[in-house]
Amino acid sequence: MSRSANGVTQGVNLPALRSHNTALVLDLLRTAGPEGISRLELAERIGLTPQAVSKITARLRAEGLAAEAGRRASTGGKPRTVLRLVPEAGHAVGVHLDRDALRAVLVDLTGAVVAERSAPLGLGGGQAAVVAGVSREVPALLAERPGGALLGVGVGVPGPLDHVRGVLHRVTGLPEWDGFPLREALERELGVPVTVDKDTNAAALGLAVGGVAESFAYLHFGAGLGGGIVLGGAVHRGARTGAGEFGHQVVQLDGPVCECGNRGCVEALCLAAVRHGHFEEAARVLGTGAGNLVALLDIDVVLLGGRTVAARPEHFVRGAAAVLDERGRRVGEEPVPVRIAPGQGREVAEGAAQLVLAPLFGRGEG
Repeated sequence: MSRSANGVTQGVNLPALRSHNTALVLDLLRTAGPEGISRLELAERIGLTPQAVSKITARLRAEGLAAEAGRRASTGGKPRTVLRLVPEAGHAVGVHLDRDALRAVLVDLTGAVVAERSAPLGLGGGQAAVVAGVSREVPALLAERPGGALLGVGVGVPGPLDHVRGVLHRVTGLPEWDGFPLREALERELGVPVTVDKDTNAAALGLAVGGVAESFAYLHFGAGLGGGIVLGGAVHRGARTGAGEFGHQVVQLDGPVCECGNRGCVEALCLAAVRHGHFEEAARVLGTGAGNLVALLDIDVVLLGGRTVAARPEHFVRGAAAVLDERGRRVGEEPVPVRIAPGQGREVAEGAAQLVLAPLFGRGEG
């Protein structure tokens, strides 16, 4: 894999890389939208021969993933046929399993949400109840919008976990989940491929695919506090899916005991402030933790999400931004902006669906 001078990923004319080249073509069809893109443009953009692109697009049309979108005037010769992605040809389900709630979305190949469900069931309900609940909600969701192949189910859950094997570790406050093979259990019940990742990583992937920034931190403040990190357009998970445990960085050595066992964690301080109605203080602590990330990783933007933030978005944006603004002035740099993450509260569920879709378009690295 290589990149051209304009940053576009280049294809390779080798049979062994056919799936990689197909992913590049699909991604360009996706980003072209309903207006479509010609075969010649595809070949020019990814550095493949026109013959190679013709073979790929013929296969995609035969599989129902691509279709003609009309013709475009040419500078010479006959008009070019324009191709587009067929969004309804495939779907993915994204599930956000929080500590006390479930949210599921059905998305088409473009990532657009076409159906949605929620239920008062989360990890706190126990292993058997959660597996049964997901196994019930996914078919119900599919029944709301029949048609199109189901490519798989992505699940975002609080960490820590092993996203490669889909095995949960000791979720803060829920030690009974330690070592539970969630992916295996759900695949057995649903009969489709399942991918499991941390909720914050799932959201970060969805936001990265949406093009919010090349490098950013997504901070999710709901029943707990976690972070997803994107560097150079790819989610940074770490070798053991351990990156992004934002809530458990210590910022007060003699602070209150956190459920993780440390004292003075950002999560413990923020949750305590919210319990007492001190939202400005919670935002200040959140901003302090975000400032540490900015100093360590030089990210471009901080995005906030989660239901605690959604209840008072202006408090958290203003308070966290004030801390980062002060840091910027102190070190002589432009302050890193703080914004509410797009997604209307569905960013984890939509990102979980991208755990399934993104690899199809060559966007699942990291």
